[in-house]
Amino acid sequence: MSYKILAINPGSTSTKLAIYENEKCIFKASVKHDSEEILKFDRIIDQYDFRMKSIMDELSKDQIDLSTLDAVVGRGGMLKPIPGGTYRVSDEMIDFIKKAPRGEHASNLGCMIAKAIADQYNLPSFIVDPVAVDEMEDIARFTGMPEIKRDSLFHALNQKAVALKAAKDFKKPYNELNLIIAHLGGGISVGVHQNGRVIDVNNALDGDGPMSPERSGSVPMGPLYKMVFSGKYTLKEIQRKNYGQGGLVAYLGTNDGYTIQKRIKEGDEKAKFIYEVMCYQIAKEIGSGATVLKGKVDAIILTGGLAYDQFLVNYIKERVEFIAPLVVYPGEDEMEALALGGLRVLTGEETAKEYK
Repeated sequence: MSYKILAINPGSTSTKLAIYENEKCIFKASVKHDSEEILKFDRIIDQYDFRMKSIMDELSKDQIDLSTLDAVVGRGGMLKPIPGGTYRVSDEMIDFIKKAPRGEHASNLGCMIAKAIADQYNLPSFIVDPVAVDEMEDIARFTGMPEIKRDSLFHALNQKAVALKAAKDFKKPYNELNLIIAHLGGGISVGVHQNGRVIDVNNALDGDGPMSPERSGSVPMGPLYKMVFSGKYTLKEIQRKNYGQGGLVAYLGTNDGYTIQKRIKEGDEKAKFIYEVMCYQIAKEIGSGATVLKGKVDAIILTGGLAYDQFLVNYIKERVEFIAPLVVYPGEDEMEALALGGLRVLTGEETAKEYK
């Protein structure tokens, strides 16, 4: 049987749209949102009407007949901690997103837009593996400060999608595999997947783990709190040093992997060294994950945009291949991951979870 699914992925200044017929993409579009218009809204949720109109205008322009769809799937946002999977969009989910107690993010709009479109045609609406996926073991949550616990906020959508691809390639169920998956993009998350659950992962959003093209990763706390109370920086400036202006961009003035790789090939020794620092930290985080699995690792997987770079892959491989075979699934296809999550429910391969 053939199923048609509309996938919706809101980003900071655009909303990506795609229609899949089973596993085949038959339509793709990216709706650009004017930055000045976006900045007029105080909160992400306030962008809803503006984005909805832009999306519906695009679908109408492309003569998309929404009545032929079987489901609508949106990107999941900063929800309360939940296990991975495909979730039916509910009023409880939307109420939580409107209050946004866990933070503002463009992906918060995914469930609202999906439900609004689906309800017009009496269709089911879903989200798939939002950033709030939390399957961590309790022992992984604790720090040396009782007031602070580690949160699970990572690239769950791509990590879970890649894990399922690997399971298919390995001809073994995901829930029978032990994997360490490193998503390498603007942010970097290294997840420890044990029998279908991500039992430990660095908080890629909040300064935990390796540095990345635009995030500082973990830094020594002593110098950090001296910096915080030096009077030289505002809270916002410190936050930007952690997220947005940290990592490679802080050292090299750019977060663009292609530009940095070009500089390295042209003999820029500083660029090469700083890039190696990032690779070193990624490998070290992977090694840490191996201890969580007591060395019983079926495969180490690199994914995300940076995984296209052979220099990076080779550097990390040299340091970690003694642990387990290294497999590369470069790039990320969030639209496919969203659509396939909805398809698994429609075909009965999975049961949609209820958000409570």
